[in-house]
Amino acid sequence: MEFDPAEIAKLATDAEAARRYADLLSAFALNLVLGLVILVATFWISGALARLIKRRLSQGRPKRRVDVTLANFIASVVRYLILIVGLIAFLTQVGVKTTSILAVLGAASLAVGLALQGTLSNVAAGVMLLFLRPYRVNDFVEINGRQGTVRSLDLFTTELVTSDGLKLIMPNGKVFGEMIINFNTLGTRRMQPNFTIDHQDDIDQALSILCRLAGEDDRILKDPAPWAGMTAIADHGVVVTLRAWTVAHEVGDVESDMIHKVKDAFTQAGLRFPYPHQVGISREEYAGIMGEAPRSKPSEDPMAPGQRR
Repeated sequence: MEFDPAEIAKLATDAEAARRYADLLSAFALNLVLGLVILVATFWISGALARLIKRRLSQGRPKRRVDVTLANFIASVVRYLILIVGLIAFLTQVGVKTTSILAVLGAASLAVGLALQGTLSNVAAGVMLLFLRPYRVNDFVEINGRQGTVRSLDLFTTELVTSDGLKLIMPNGKVFGEMIINFNTLGTRRMQPNFTIDHQDDIDQALSILCRLAGEDDRILKDPAPWAGMTAIADHGVVVTLRAWTVAHEVGDVESDMIHKVKDAFTQAGLRFPYPHQVGISREEYAGIMGEAPRSKPSEDPMAPGQRR
């Protein structure tokens, strides 16, 4: 809507022009009121729908429940889409031509995208991580060779806390392009401690002790059943291995306790833990073993100190 100054000057004498401009003003006021109603309704609907989506996705049975981070992301996307549509509808209602505005926004978006290629790659990787969910908050993972517990995941970074109290912030672009090991996804893990006994010890007795100790620990799962067997013959002993399954978050404690119990049980049963030895022999003893004649000691220099050259 445009106001011509020349026509406004004629309002005092031109009743028809006055009525026309009054109609235009009333139509503009009506459109403005309707636009404000649309804008207010847009803000209310976007907030209410975002809260509803977040609540629906976060509730329900555990197997169907969506992760909190993903629920917040979906709710935010829906909210901003509704706000954008509502803002365009408001501008259209009050008579603003949105075609030129959208063209300017498109050109600006292209320029910003070229300037922030690295950041946008992290955003794209963050979106893929949020939807594919290779790990969740509080999962223990290994990423880029570093292990830690996931504390947060957003569109830009993944935050880990290591077991020794270090805070690691990794860009999602680096995370998504590397191998990810999740130690909690399946819920159970297998421990595999190895023990070396002397060549002359009773192997069947050692395997029986391993199976008995595994069966007495309630934290070790009965299905799959624990397994014990001889897995290698080393230079200084025979290697026996225990393979047993337990819940993922207790595997470290269970394996440590089992090693302690096995050490005590093997000692009480008379089983020995061999270790490498070094034996020192003299040159003469070595020559006797090899059948060589002993070498004579080097003679002293017969020349007097004053005659040496």
